[in-house]
Amino acid sequence: MNEEIIMSTAEMVRSKLAGEGSGHDWFHIERVWRNAIKIGRAEKADMFIVQLAALLHDLADDKVVLDEETGLSEINYWLEGEGVPPNVIEPVLEIIQTISFKGGTGKILGSLEAKVVQDADRLDAIGAIGIARAFTYAGSVGQPIFDPQYEVREKMTKEDYRNGKTSSIHHFYEKLLKLKDLMNTETAIQMAEERHQFMEQFLEQFFKEYTVDEE
Repeated sequence: MNEEIIMSTAEMVRSKLAGEGSGHDWFHIERVWRNAIKIGRAEKADMFIVQLAALLHDLADDKVVLDEETGLSEINYWLEGEGVPPNVIEPVLEIIQTISFKGGTGKILGSLEAKVVQDADRLDAIGAIGIARAFTYAGSVGQPIFDPQYEVREKMTKEDYRNGKTSSIHHFYEKLLKLKDLMNTETAIQMAEERHQFMEQFLEQFFKEYTVDEE
């Protein structure tokens, strides 16, 4: 029964995110889902809660939907319709509302399952895929690749994080390079190391090309 609900939810999310162009598409969800399974099993989490939260986590995100509350209501309605019990729906909704970075102002996580899903989501924001997604998102909202006049923002409100002036390269310093040290589980900490190093190498090469000396 649980497996049927998970697969049905996956198909719903795939349909819902068809054509999404900000880097929060179905393929992002699928990668987060797979990483959440790997981390969750290693950490001995409740895999039904983990998988549902991983699949649904962006359907109430303001980067994807216009209204978070409506998104949460629709998720709740879906889960109830699938026959998911309240003692599963409640933690799934809690995870969806608490795992986002939001400029470093995210909430403290209260469960192992939330930590697993957050780690899986953050792993997809770093490394080669994270780099690709950073530029995809920036292009979708009209941000430049790099503007040397901008400063790296250290302290941000959620509003600053969403709407303040930044560039793709600044985003590395404002978020992506911080994520390795913000992983919750030992499994994710190990998985993050190589991805973090790749981003550092990318930035080194970027600035090498950006500041090329004239002969």
